[in-house]
Amino acid sequence: MPIKNRFAEMLPEITAWRQDLHAHPEILFDTHRTAALVAERLQAFGCDEVATGLGRTGVVGIIEGKTNASGRTIGLRADMDALPIREATGKPYASTTDGAMHACGHDGHTAMLLGAAKYLAETRNFDGRVAVIFQPAEEGGGGGREMCRDGIMERWNIEEVYGMHNWPGIPVGQFAIRPGPFFAATDVFDIVVDGQGGHAAKPHETVDPIVCAAQIVSAIQSIASRNADPVEQIVVSVTSVESSSKAFNVIPGSVALKGTVRTLSPAMRDLAQTRLSQLAESVAAGFGAVARVDYDRNYPVMVNHPDQTDFAAQVAASVAGDCAHAPLVMGGEDFAFMLEERPGAYILVGNGDTAPVHHPEYDFTDDAIPAGCSWWAGIVEQRLPAA
Repeated sequence: MPIKNRFAEMLPEITAWRQDLHAHPEILFDTHRTAALVAERLQAFGCDEVATGLGRTGVVGIIEGKTNASGRTIGLRADMDALPIREATGKPYASTTDGAMHACGHDGHTAMLLGAAKYLAETRNFDGRVAVIFQPAEEGGGGGREMCRDGIMERWNIEEVYGMHNWPGIPVGQFAIRPGPFFAATDVFDIVVDGQGGHAAKPHETVDPIVCAAQIVSAIQSIASRNADPVEQIVVSVTSVESSSKAFNVIPGSVALKGTVRTLSPAMRDLAQTRLSQLAESVAAGFGAVARVDYDRNYPVMVNHPDQTDFAAQVAASVAGDCAHAPLVMGGEDFAFMLEERPGAYILVGNGDTAPVHHPEYDFTDDAIPAGCSWWAGIVEQRLPAA
């Protein structure tokens, strides 16, 4: 099954949807315009059911096949939200919302799944039912978790679920995937170091939290270098240091650190949380200060299920001629929550030689649309073959 002619014919229409979404980015759960447009199009396509307000602002469309002897339902998921980044692409369809842009290609994901939904509603050449899932707040809000909490898997008896993300650096329209752990768990931490402030000329009369915080930053790097098994993947990054003083001659009373921990196994996740707290607290105590650690387990490891991964790769190869083995990714992806609920797989589709995602010059490549839509359609037609 190569790229379907129908999607080549639909490319101008789907591109127009994508570029309209790009011009009107919405962040986290505030995807009201996007969700309304998605729901309106799904209704116009003739979906058998369109449900809104799931996971706050998510949308699900239900498409029944010509027959339903199998009694099976497959879920296809796309994310809708943008990022708080000021766009620098200079495109004619650039963001009209200052400080927000589709810097990760979720506009392309939404447009491709809409294109697949239109095709599937037209042809219905499958036996069973499809749930097209449009999710808000992938970029840090956990919209996938919220949609699962709202019971989308149980409500429509979804048995398997599939997701897709564009990927700069992979040729346009090509695919890559891997079984097992794929995207990392993305935990975050806050450390507040309380010392005793004073005059910068009299450090001996203070308990300097800045010197203490600097030692904590260095010490927690030893989690990766000296505590973790060298064959495991773990990243510990301090991304913010802020004190309570803005003056040159004042040693502050406290310093706040923020950061993230990325791991690909439960054991490394547990190790990182335990050691980070132990090191911060003990280093602070050695300076006569106190460290308060708040560690938040955010997105879990995204794990592709083996059978569904093999199937997704086969469909990708039927579209593009091949499917590459993807590298491990230390970024996070909240499709992980859906893959904890149901077996499924997540695949990368090539965006070509473009700026990286989360970059102000990034843009989704519209030429990838026919391949992405064909993969969605192939998942349905090959997993739920018509009787």
